Amino acid sequence: MRPRYADLFARMRSQNPDERDAAFDAVLFERRNAIPDLIACYALAEKEYLLRFYAVQLLGFTRDKEAAPTLIGALNDSEAMVRAEACRGLGDIGLKSTLENLRARLDDFDIGVRIAAAEAIASIK
Repeated sequence: MRPRYADLFARMRSQNPDERDAAFDAVLFERRNAIPDLIACYALAEKEYLLRFYAVQLLGFTRDKEAAPTLIGALNDSEAMVRAEACRGLGDIGLKSTLENLRARLDDFDIGVRIAAAEAIASIK
């Protein structure tokens, strides 16, 4: 992971909401350039669900098919909010090849994930 993004991801862990938001916005502004770092961030944040959520959200915002494999993996995240955001991200990317993965989330135990999956499926068709 490049040092700039490692620093921004560390700042996203801050207790200070202004610092956290500023770091998120900095990555958001450069999101397409940050795809490899966001993928690494998701993989390394196994004990930090909020950081995984941010990484998944930012990957979805890229609308880049390079983010799809990580988002597909995030559909099985232990946290429902991360799974739901992965659904939304896949919907934003719009690859028909992800429909089967999204359909599997229609049976998720969390209603928010089920709703996000249904909305993503509807947006891809």
